[in-house]
Amino acid sequence: MSTEKLYIEKELSWLSFNERVLQEAADKDVPLIERIRFLGIFSNNLDEFYKVRFSDVKRRILISQERGQNDNSKHLLTKMQTKALKLNERFDELYTELIRDMARHGIFLVNEHQLSASQQQWIRQYFHKELLPHITPILLRDDIDVLQFLKDEYAYIAVDLQKQSVSQYALIEIPTDHLPRFIMVPEQEDPQRKTIILLDNIIRYCLDDLFRGFFDYDELNGYAMKMTRDAEYDLNYEVEHSLIEQMSEGVNQRLTAMPVRFVYERDMPPTMLEYLCNKLRVSNYDSLIPGGRYHNFKDFIGFPNVGDAFLENEPLPPMLCADFDGYANSFDAIKAQDILLHYPYHTFEHISEWVRQASFDPKVTAIKINIYRVAKDSRLMNSLIDAVHNGKQVTVVVELQARFDEEANIGWSKILTEAGVHVVFGVPGLKIHSKLLLVSRKEGEDIVRYAHIGTGNFHEKNARIYTDFSLLTADPDLTNEVRGVFNYIENPYRPSKFHHLIVSPRNSRKQLYRLIDKEIRNAEQGLPAALTLKANNLVDKGLINKLYEASGVGVKIKMIIRGMCSLVAGVEGISDNIEIISIVDRFLEHPRVIITHNNGDPQVYISSADWMTRNIDHRIEVAAPIRDQRLKQRIIDIIELHFTDTVKARWIDKEMSNRYVESGNQKKIRSQIAIYDYLKHVEQQTQTRNKMRNETRKEQSECYDPTSTSGSA
Repeated sequence: MSTEKLYIEKELSWLSFNERVLQEAADKDVPLIERIRFLGIFSNNLDEFYKVRFSDVKRRILISQERGQNDNSKHLLTKMQTKALKLNERFDELYTELIRDMARHGIFLVNEHQLSASQQQWIRQYFHKELLPHITPILLRDDIDVLQFLKDEYAYIAVDLQKQSVSQYALIEIPTDHLPRFIMVPEQEDPQRKTIILLDNIIRYCLDDLFRGFFDYDELNGYAMKMTRDAEYDLNYEVEHSLIEQMSEGVNQRLTAMPVRFVYERDMPPTMLEYLCNKLRVSNYDSLIPGGRYHNFKDFIGFPNVGDAFLENEPLPPMLCADFDGYANSFDAIKAQDILLHYPYHTFEHISEWVRQASFDPKVTAIKINIYRVAKDSRLMNSLIDAVHNGKQVTVVVELQARFDEEANIGWSKILTEAGVHVVFGVPGLKIHSKLLLVSRKEGEDIVRYAHIGTGNFHEKNARIYTDFSLLTADPDLTNEVRGVFNYIENPYRPSKFHHLIVSPRNSRKQLYRLIDKEIRNAEQGLPAALTLKANNLVDKGLINKLYEASGVGVKIKMIIRGMCSLVAGVEGISDNIEIISIVDRFLEHPRVIITHNNGDPQVYISSADWMTRNIDHRIEVAAPIRDQRLKQRIIDIIELHFTDTVKARWIDKEMSNRYVESGNQKKIRSQIAIYDYLKHVEQQTQTRNKMRNETRKEQSECYDPTSTSGSA
């Protein structure tokens, strides 16, 4: 038995994933503006890491201390802080490098000291006209509880007003909810030069305009700062409170939760830093991070390209799925054959259009859907409201505990309820993470059901940047079990069995073990045995141990894990039959796919669930078998294309080195582009086949003469 470490801490593995994001910002083959945006993605990810992962470890330490227990989480917290600080240093280096690179392309991101006289005048006018109405300084007094109003989604400027060496402090929130973070400054001398200034620097430049006439000071200085709060909250499920009320209270708890990270401008005076730390009650277990002049870099995700088109990715227009061609409506197309959509290569419009048709189709009697995250102005949600107005029975299961989307979902649940939609909040203690849509339709004397089973949310915007699968089917075996999932959500204590779908928490662990065990038995009998997994995260120890067992008897296991991976590949005698890659590219890899060799008759599942304990045992998740041989082979081909990637694939190893998969002397392959080309070819073939089919039908129609006595032409 190997003495090597068999599990990597998920928190460190997560930081390793974010390092891969930072690699994209460092990659000179990535267009310049996209590199800047990857800095924003990295920053946004790190914010969430501190809100969720870091705060969870901190909470474990505090609970252990309260109980007088020893806990190795302190050591883990130290490693997390060390790794995060190292990544922040690399971030700062890349930011400086990219600012220089932009200048070479005529794009200048300037501060308040780099403005011409005419630009200074323009900035002051902009401040008074556009910015000043949204700014109210908060004066820091001893009797003010800063934690009551400081937001962790915003950057601030901490102002030091000095009078005869005595300081008074104030905070200014940068109002990015009202104004863009990046402001184009007019250029009079060189029209080819593009100048951008951050809102932060406009405020810095006009600090005196803001305070003059109200305060007496000799010196005035501003310093950037940002705080990140613990994102958890407690729900006490009291009978007299509705779930919406409890969730609203929970979100408010988060808004006033304790900080876990405080980032400050490294030039901030020590006395000011000490004062702010005391006001924010920063503990020994929180991250205190010195930084540059700018925080809240997540805004850089939307950094504008004001230069040449080649500075950002060439567009890949989403395709129409030819399986819908030639049918009177979406229902006829789905009834004719199962349809597989793969976003963002396919357009999400097919789903929006299907629900729109269902909203007024006189044959449709009922629509049921799970909602976890949806777009702010969702066409799909509006179609559901239209369906109610047209007399359909509409049930929407809204997951109020979708992290960071709680407020949006609370808002949607109120809108839907007022419109007459039957809104369900699901099972206490179980998040509903499945991606299901079920439409019931009266066709003759029968009720025919049509279902969507997917790996991603019904979110029009995300469908343009997340890769996901959607299966559309009228297969009664599957649609009846989708109906069973909705019944389980509304009546969780009634017995429910699923023979085709894999449903958490009902049978997922058992069924996943069964799939792996079958490959184990095949390997033990000398038969070919293999398993392929694509997921966002793999951290459940029970499943990891089962994969180790499979590897130990010779099952060949290949995995694509985007984010956290606690399994250690390549350990002799334990995981030497396992190889893992991760792909980070222009689209966020999001589908969950399971493929088993099954002695030459592959089984393929798409799923909403990652291989995490919470997804297997504590959420409602659904995996569906792909039964159509054509679609099954398509998914296998797509996954195999990922394993040929020699541009954006990295090895996931025990050192968390993030080494790129090398091409050697072979042609370099970028899997996301290869998949786009592959699907484009598939659609072209389908269009050709449809055209031939329609021509054949037309010929047969023209040859048939209803007046002929022979009955044939």
